[in-house]
Amino acid sequence: MILHEKISAQLPAWRERIKALSKEHADVVVDKVTVGQIAGGMRDIKSLLTDVSYVDSSEGIRFRGLSIPEVLKRLPKARGTKIPLVGGLYYLLMVGEVPTMEEAMAVEDEWDKRAEIPDYVYKMLKTMPKDAHPMILLNLAVMSLERNSVFSKRYREGMKKDEYWEPALEDSLDLTAKIPVIAAFIYRYKYFGEKKKPIYRVKLDYGANFARMMKVADKKGYAELARLYFILHSDHESGNVSAHATHLVGSSLSDIYFAYSAGLSGLAGPLHGLANQECLGWLLDVHKKFGGVPSRDDLYKFAWDTLHSGKVIPGYGHAVLRVPDPRFTAQMEFAKARFPDDDLVRLADMVFDVVPTVLKEQGKAKNPAPNVDAISGTLQHYYGVREFDFYTVLFGVGRALGVTANYVWSRALGMPIERPKSLTTKMLEDVVAKAIQPGG
Repeated sequence: MILHEKISAQLPAWRERIKALSKEHADVVVDKVTVGQIAGGMRDIKSLLTDVSYVDSSEGIRFRGLSIPEVLKRLPKARGTKIPLVGGLYYLLMVGEVPTMEEAMAVEDEWDKRAEIPDYVYKMLKTMPKDAHPMILLNLAVMSLERNSVFSKRYREGMKKDEYWEPALEDSLDLTAKIPVIAAFIYRYKYFGEKKKPIYRVKLDYGANFARMMKVADKKGYAELARLYFILHSDHESGNVSAHATHLVGSSLSDIYFAYSAGLSGLAGPLHGLANQECLGWLLDVHKKFGGVPSRDDLYKFAWDTLHSGKVIPGYGHAVLRVPDPRFTAQMEFAKARFPDDDLVRLADMVFDVVPTVLKEQGKAKNPAPNVDAISGTLQHYYGVREFDFYTVLFGVGRALGVTANYVWSRALGMPIERPKSLTTKMLEDVVAKAIQPGG
């Protein structure tokens, strides 16, 4: 297997680097922690290690050092397409190198061989109530696959610590191969009552297979969107809830099914994975109120009315970025190149022009630029995927790529169980009292 071969070749040098850092330089101070960071959700505390991705405040996400424009330009593309193969992105995340077409296709071929879903998974999903949230269905399906975990089996049999990454990679390839099939089944079953099992076609890549299994009208166009969507949503360093939850549970040596299930549970939260549907909902409210795309002045007033009513304008502002999210830019460019006259695309573009100005005038938002969620739901809506509560499932399919790459490398480098130390409120108050005393 190509990923096993490439990672295995890198491991000796990587392990020596981690060993040197943890043994020879363990006392070097990296960051300071304030009371505000402790009480405010550990915001911006530099305390996680990952080489898979990094969010730069002025450039956005970098996958293995490559910016979004660089990734979209340099990764291999199938003939007749403009968006890279998802297999190429997974190779990049796992190996840290831009793959050749042959190497990207080797990953796609691995997914082909692993995409079949056991019958019991479908039977279990069909027993669930019709009103069950699609994220519940996805999470149940993931947990039901755990019985086939190679990592858990090998761990029970006994294996050396430096071998953990090998079954972790096997599980990760199995999981990422099956997730889009499960997601497509949930979509067709929940919203259209179809019980037929999706079939993953060997001659189609990850994105094209997903588009075909979803049965959208424009399969070719939606295949391009699927590739783009999964690439852009794959990872966002380790501090976000879905990535961190996966990492935390994985650090206990739970297999990737348990760990990713925890990440999905975090992704389902309103402050994380639901943002894209909230953004689209706001755009649709504007469109409905004005019977189409409003004038700039009308949109300006509507934005202020939203803020004056005590609500927020979703999709604008980011915890780290101080510039427009490159993932937003990539999706907006995709939309303008393919369906520039769509009302919601035109409206989203106008919002991009108007809302940052309004938020700056309000003076509360430190970063009024758009994030990825400001446009992602609009693209799904254009292709006919208009079931809002399914959008987080789509996010989950993409996020599986990044968290599994991090999981494999955490096991490969022997990362320890994560165990921060807690303080009581009284302890923090004592720290503050001592600090504000004269000479403190």
